[in-house]
Amino acid sequence: MLSTIPPECPAFLLDRAKALPRVVTAVVNPVNLLSLSGAKRACDEGLIEPVLVGDQGRIRAVADVLDWDLHDLRIQHVSDEAQCAEAACMLAGAGTAQALMKGHLHTDVLLRAVLKHEFGLRAANRLSHVFHMTLPGSEKALSITDAVINVQPTIVDKIHIARNAIELMHALGYEKPRMAVLSGSEEVTRSMPSSQDAAELAKLAAIGALGHASVEGPLAFDNAVSLEAARIKGIGGEVAGNADILLVPNLEAGNFLFKQMVHFMSATAAGLVLGARVPIILTSRADPLEARVASCALASIFIDYRRQLHSQLLAAG
Repeated sequence: MLSTIPPECPAFLLDRAKALPRVVTAVVNPVNLLSLSGAKRACDEGLIEPVLVGDQGRIRAVADVLDWDLHDLRIQHVSDEAQCAEAACMLAGAGTAQALMKGHLHTDVLLRAVLKHEFGLRAANRLSHVFHMTLPGSEKALSITDAVINVQPTIVDKIHIARNAIELMHALGYEKPRMAVLSGSEEVTRSMPSSQDAAELAKLAAIGALGHASVEGPLAFDNAVSLEAARIKGIGGEVAGNADILLVPNLEAGNFLFKQMVHFMSATAAGLVLGARVPIILTSRADPLEARVASCALASIFIDYRRQLHSQLLAAG
């Protein structure tokens, strides 16, 4: 049942990002073939200007295998995994790097460093992860959040998760993205807490507390993505059958969903951690190069959006 269709880095993301300046990206501990290959491919595509943070000897050994001449690149030698994460965060906090990219290290090690006050990367929002999912040959995208960081999010956590995902969709050109807050049913019931959270989020969205977006819930998965299923069940609204974002009840639900799309449909999962002062390019360890390059493109587009927004605010103020 696994798909044999090769994954693709979506052309509409890649072309848009290539037109933007390269993003100076601190690549954290890229000491194995997969992580350094992702940085090389993104560099070759003109998306990033990598700063390689890790053991210099190991990095150069892997670069030799890839036939990558590192002569013009900056390498910051750090041997310990946790120290690599801290050194990269220091670069980002000082403004030397515009993004972080996870290499060969545990996600929790990197995020612990991001959250340390001394690096100045913490922002008002809670950290959350968004997978921007695309299928080969299609420009239709579906974002899934949060399938990586927040295991069992509270209603307050979900507010932050929603805001982060909505901002990313604004960066991608969605003026009013449609967010479906998923549960096991479209009925609100005490026995299913995620349905209560969904209804509360929909109310908050209606008063503008989540940003400019259409937010509806609770919605079961079929009602969120299928117009026919929504029609049969008599569910109206702007979001049912047309969702751009799926806000999942918990990490397990999101994790299962995005991996099903990857392995059964050859979807490309471009992944970013948002909520910090810089985006963090973070994909699954089993993801192909296409997903890593797409994630870099997504980060570039998001950074450019933030840059333009900042310029507009300065001009208005």
